[in-house]
Amino acid sequence: MKTEDFEFLRKFLYDRSGLSLTPDKSYLLESRLAPIARRLKHKALSDLIDQMRVRADEALTIEVVEAMTTNETLFFRDRWPFERFSQMILPALLEANKATKRIRIWCAACSSGQEPYSLAMLLAEAGHLLGGWQVELIGTDISEEMLDRCRKGWYSAFEVQRGMTPELLKKYFIKDNDGWLISDKLRAMVKFRNFNLLADPSASGVGLSGLDLIFCRNVLIYFDETTRRQVFSGMAKAMKPAGFLCLGGAETVIGISDAFRILPGERGLFAVNAPGGAAGAAAPAQVFTPRPAIATAPTAPAPAVAGVAPRAPITAFASRPAVAATPVVPRPAAPPVAPRPATAAAPVAPRAGSAFAPRPATPAAAPAPARSALDPRPIEAMLAAVARLG
Repeated sequence: MKTEDFEFLRKFLYDRSGLSLTPDKSYLLESRLAPIARRLKHKALSDLIDQMRVRADEALTIEVVEAMTTNETLFFRDRWPFERFSQMILPALLEANKATKRIRIWCAACSSGQEPYSLAMLLAEAGHLLGGWQVELIGTDISEEMLDRCRKGWYSAFEVQRGMTPELLKKYFIKDNDGWLISDKLRAMVKFRNFNLLADPSASGVGLSGLDLIFCRNVLIYFDETTRRQVFSGMAKAMKPAGFLCLGGAETVIGISDAFRILPGERGLFAVNAPGGAAGAAAPAQVFTPRPAIATAPTAPAPAVAGVAPRAPITAFASRPAVAATPVVPRPAAPPVAPRPATAAAPVAPRAGSAFAPRPATPAAAPAPARSALDPRPIEAMLAAVARLG
């Protein structure tokens, strides 16, 4: 790819989606945009770029941006943020919002919807805590193709086995030909909207204000620092003072934004740094500060030790006078002993039967490898488990 062509596409994608591409990623441009060039009857990718220079209509812009967007996701991805949601975040939000009984959650760049539906399952499982509460769950993405998939809620057999347990599959999905369909109950819990992370969430008109929790995981790694700072600033304005921000395990706000603070003992989880939150959002009387994942017991101060009087110096012992050694008289040599004649050993009759060969060691049965609760299950085993549950 020519340098000027790469530079045009780099700036085009950066301005419209925030994607920051380096020259070593030019192969991605060629592999992902070549199908668009062929569909438009161009002989080469350079012809598509020439068309974009002259006139890139909205439909072509969306198609190019969507082609360059990474849509890798799975149910309960990385597991730990969903465990923290159930164990710490949800109890904290229930405490902070007990006056209004309202919780608002945003899944940004939700791709094909596995993340918001994973949260919806956890909320459904915690239904006994949410009686009388209004919980809003919003998933957004820049790709209309992905949003259509989210709204349909249909996933292949391969997709449901990635992170899903047979129990949840049986409870919240319906078998549909060679795939699985999210239940109507779960689909009703999530609203999907089109949103570009470069825009201001609180001014977007899609309901992104007064937020208690934002999931924006494994997205900002594709943005440069300037764009990340802009995104963090917009998110902080859209959040309540007691809100949480959950990023990917390799993402952080450190050195980029002071709008959020680190939560001690937590990984990839941050809190709004200053009160104020979204415009017009009433601040709770008391901001709930979550307990760290592992509470460290304070160490009791050591008791004062009474002073010990110095020990009196030890009087040196007088050296013992040397004692003269008595000379030892040598013992006379003993007479030599005649050697005993060798006794012939009686022959031993061979034992009936052949000699025992050493018994081969019986190999210990190899223990079956323990299956981690976080490992994806083969779809055959999952389907068998679902059949047993039925």
